[in-house]
Amino acid sequence: MFQRKSGTGPTESGGAPRRVGAGDTGGRDSGLALFFAVTFTTTWAFWLTAIALGGSPTSSPTAVPYLLGGFGPVFGAIAVRVRRTRRRGPVPARTVKVRQGIRLFWALPLLVAASATVVAGALLADFVGSAEVSPTEGRELISTVGGVVPFFVSMLIAGPLSEEPGWRGTAYPRLRASMSRLQAGLLLGAVWAVWHLPLFFIDGTVQAEFGLISWSGLMFSLSVVPVALLTGYAYERAGVVASIAVHFGFNATMAVLTVDSPVTQAFILAVQVVLAVALLATGRDRRTDPPAQAVLLPQQFVTDAARQVSPARG
Repeated sequence: MFQRKSGTGPTESGGAPRRVGAGDTGGRDSGLALFFAVTFTTTWAFWLTAIALGGSPTSSPTAVPYLLGGFGPVFGAIAVRVRRTRRRGPVPARTVKVRQGIRLFWALPLLVAASATVVAGALLADFVGSAEVSPTEGRELISTVGGVVPFFVSMLIAGPLSEEPGWRGTAYPRLRASMSRLQAGLLLGAVWAVWHLPLFFIDGTVQAEFGLISWSGLMFSLSVVPVALLTGYAYERAGVVASIAVHFGFNATMAVLTVDSPVTQAFILAVQVVLAVALLATGRDRRTDPPAQAVLLPQQFVTDAARQVSPARG
């Protein structure tokens, strides 16, 4: 149904999906608009329902829309993939395959680095006497949810697994089609921060305890940006698995240390910014994608085959 003279655009109906260059995936037909529309619509609809129901996000009936709202980015990713499959569309050149082999080992050091930024920021705040680092409340939280395993499972699902296939696995490579790592990370970080806004109005969430109009609330919103840069870097290293690991490292360590002081948040934010800048500065950012492979339409294939077998004319 779609043809381009250059042979690098979408194939006709029946053609196999293929990987294309940056210019073919960064436009209005890339799926970004659909992703953001589905993500925000589903998430905010569920979370507004949770706000209307009131009560704790861990108790019925509020827990259901609260949990479903967190999967908005996954719903957006599914919508984009369904449309791409139906249209026989191209795979963005910046998409990182799930099976990365040895590159998956990047997930562990990146997870450690993510946790280290939180610990380092908290220790700096403790050193200057602005806030005390204590895992006491973290241990109580782990005990409340039923132990270490349920705690880590809940931290893995709520955030990393429910968001990264969408933010990094779907939106990020499409933004990278026309942007640098820094530009894509900053833009996605800003969008990500706005996406979290309804959580400030659901009683019992960390964001509601911070308060939207407060220093802690401001620090939380700002911290989303360097986290977006670091998870984007992780995605390019080893795909969604690595970005999930980084996201998990941030969330779990923040919860264990019970970081709620705006000064501590500011130190953590500063450490994360330094790390993000260092990684982006040292890593090579190739703005040009690999050349797209030409795709022959059926009639072109027949014509070219005929030319190859016919005798040359002098």
